[in-house]
Formats: sequence, C-alpha cells, structure tokens
Amino acid sequence: MLTSQRKQRILEVLKRNGQVIAKALSVEFEVSEDTIRRDLRELAAEGQLQRVHGGALPASPAAVDFAGRERIESASKAAIGRAAASMIAPGQIAFVDGGTTAVQLARHLPRDLRATIVTHSPSIAVELAEHAQLEVVMIGGRLFRHSMVNLGAAAIETLSHIRADLFFMGATGVHPQAGLSTGDREEAYVKRAFADHAAETVVLASAEKLHAASAYKIADVTAASTIVVERNTDEALTAPFEALGITIVRA
Repeated sequence: MLTSQRKQRILEVLKRNGQVIAKALSVEFEVSEDTIRRDLRELAAEGQLQRVHGGALPASPAAVDFAGRERIESASKAAIGRAAASMIAPGQIAFVDGGTTAVQLARHLPRDLRATIVTHSPSIAVELAEHAQLEVVMIGGRLFRHSMVNLGAAAIETLSHIRADLFFMGATGVHPQAGLSTGDREEAYVKRAFADHAAETVVLASAEKLHAASAYKIADVTAASTIVVERNTDEALTAPFEALGITIVRA
C-alpha cells in the first residue's frame, strides 16, 4: 500500500470511528508503529487530524481567523447566540468569551436588561455600546487578532478579582475525553481563568466542534455545566456529553 493510500485509509477510519489508535492501525496495515506515527505527524501538519497519546482525534476545522468567520453568515450561530442570551438574568454578572457566536449572543441581549457583562473581546464591547442598562467591563491585555480578544498576564490578573454567575465559552474542540480545547496556548490560559472564576460555564458549540480537538486543552469537558448546540445536532454526538451529566440545550 502506498503512503498516500494508507493516509487516506487512516482518515477514513478516523471519520468512521471518531478516533484512531496507532497500534491498531499498524496491525491492520502490516507496518510498524513508527510508520503510522510518521503518517499521523504528517497528517497533523496538514491540519487533517489532532494527534493525542497513542493515536489521533478529528482536528477542529475552526481555524479561520475572526474576520473570515464573521463573513460566514450562519443561522445556527444566531440561534445558539439567542439561546445563550436568554440565560442571563437581571442582576447577574456574565463573562462573555470572544468569537463570532459570542457576538451573536451580544446582539440578542434585550436592550432593557440590567446586568454586568465582562469580556476581553473588543467586538463584544462594541456590540453592547448602546445597551444603556448594561454595565460593560473590558478586560485589557495584548490583542490577539486571530480571535479579536485580549490575552496575557494582565487579563488573567484582572479576572482573578471578579466572580461571575456565568461564563459563555467558545472552544474550537469539544470532546468527551480530550476535553475543551483551542488552537492558541495563551488563549487557553485565559479561557481557563474565566471558567475558574464563574459559577457555571456554558459552552457555545456548533456541530463541527463536537468530538473534535485542538492543540491546547482548556479544561476537562465536565468543566462545562451546559453545552448549547444547533437544534438538529445528531443525538449520537450529544449523548456522550449527557452521560457525563452535562446539560445539552438545543437552539
């Protein structure tokens, strides 16, 4: 079997099973585990999968920068944002992550809502500028242009002094075993700080992020009390999360 054929078969197994195990592939293809590991390294470099100990998981396709994602009109993102916005009660303090789905959350907040929104996203702050009843707290730091959020030690230090009722998290990977993940190390640190200082974490997850993984782990998936998904998301995708005690909200 040619290397290209073997790689294609690996991707087929990954799509079918949701994971691949290097040892099992070496037996199936009658090659060494070193050969399989090399294949996995090369496929990972191409963005085709995410390597994990002993094998690989599907790579999150959510790698386009913020401007590119914003140009993609998505009724499902709007629905997820609307459902998330309805969870914020008057008087609460809510952390809102960056990302295009979080922007939809901001757009669907009632104009008469009296609450406090804490965000490290300039895009979220701008969306809320005309909500006169909202107190908007901006977390400063170094601007990470890919996601249009502020990162760094200053952001984490500020967060350590705030206790929120809810954190609405964006993640590029949401996996029952691999946990919540994202593609940037510093971004993972800040998301973890948000989660650590909120009573509940709500993950906003379009279908392509479920059962996918990115390079940097934010937390175990059980750090989320709720995951908001598209209404028509296959129950086979959500069942493993419900088995862990996580509430699934279909938007």
